[in-house]
Amino acid sequence: MGAIGAGIGILVGGVALLFTLLPLFGFALFAFLVVAGMIFWIWMLVDCVTKEPSQGNDKIVWLLVILLTNWLGALIYFFVRRPERRKLFGV
Repeated sequence: MGAIGAGIGILVGGVALLFTLLPLFGFALFAFLVVAGMIFWIWMLVDCVTKEPSQGNDKIVWLLVILLTNWLGALIYFFVRRPERRKLFGV
């Protein structure tokens, strides 16, 4: 009976440890995603400002899209405009 009681104690201790560390893991994952999103957003801002041609209002419009919609605008710029610009201008 003692071995079973010890096994249950370890199981309960493991579950308690899991529920103690789970929020910390969630916070670490959230913090990583926030930092990665911020770095990606800044990278797309710099890319737009330095490499987007100044013809017309394209540069201003894309800059506003990235600034006002944060990481979502950066993703749109990355997948829509950046490949098109690289194909047209080679930059």
